[in-house]
Amino acid sequence: MSYMLLIVEPLGQRADRSLQEGRDTYQRMLDYAESLRSQGVLVECNSLNRNAVRLNKQAGKTVITDGPFTEAKELVGGFFLLNCETREEALRHAQQCPAAEWATIEVRGVGPCYE
Repeated sequence: MSYMLLIVEPLGQRADRSLQEGRDTYQRMLDYAESLRSQGVLVECNSLNRNAVRLNKQAGKTVITDGPFTEAKELVGGFFLLNCETREEALRHAQQCPAAEWATIEVRGVGPCYE
């Protein structure tokens, strides 16, 4: 089964890092991804940009709202999509993620929305 690890970060926490600290942190995440890849569980991973666009339909009209969204208290800074046998295996991998030191790792099974 596939599991997504969502990196949910407090807003502004990246601003406290120096450029070198940011690069070092990013390298730790790349190393983590390589570890998952070498274990054969990584399907895909990437960082997500803070600037987003929201789209919904209201009364038949499409509404598009550009971000960043000031009402947000956190942002999804990235994801890892894993192929794991069990939820417990996905949780073990999430515990090894360096981002758990500064963010919340949300683990979600990926599958049909009707389940």
